[in-house]
Amino acid sequence: MPMLYRLDAAAPAVGRAFNARVGDDPWAGGHVAPGQFAPVITAGREFIAGPRPAGRRLETRMIPRLWGVPPPPSVLEGRPVLTVRNLESPFWIRNLKNSEFRCLVPATAFMEWGRPSPTDGKRWQCWFSCADQPVFAMAAVWKDSEIPGFALLACEANAALKAEGRETMPVILPPDPAARDLWLHGGWDRAKVLVQPYSSSLMSVRR
Repeated sequence: MPMLYRLDAAAPAVGRAFNARVGDDPWAGGHVAPGQFAPVITAGREFIAGPRPAGRRLETRMIPRLWGVPPPPSVLEGRPVLTVRNLESPFWIRNLKNSEFRCLVPATAFMEWGRPSPTDGKRWQCWFSCADQPVFAMAAVWKDSEIPGFALLACEANAALKAEGRETMPVILPPDPAARDLWLHGGWDRAKVLVQPYSSSLMSVRR
């Protein structure tokens, strides 16, 4: 899973791409590393946990959230959790089932370390992007804490990432607005179908 990604688009462009209200978000573009704030697309409520009011759809908007959530209480002095690998984990399942806690993380590319060079053993940075959508959405979930943070969902790597020795990859949603709407609003029984590898034929890699 990536330890770095880029969002080379300013806040207004991201808002237009996702039909989301931007407000006064100052994002101008750049890279995002763990422990940093990044733009997130959400349709949940701020500071209020629990299901949405019946029959009411909340506005889709872009807000800053921290990449990484505090670990379970049983993990003493653990590092923030960056990815969701086990969809049935008690640590994640309630947030996944409650669509208010699902969100989209816009990106233009993500970085994975490639296979070691056979000559000198060095690893190259491999930047993966989507040929069919300049700004794509990675599926994520957020947790309410002192500083709300998000974690990216992981799935099995596609052929392009497996060729670089990776076993997992972030869940990338198709450019269909209906898929994004399903992740932000749909029941978990339907939304979890989106957790699958993105087609290798629709991805490009730059070393």
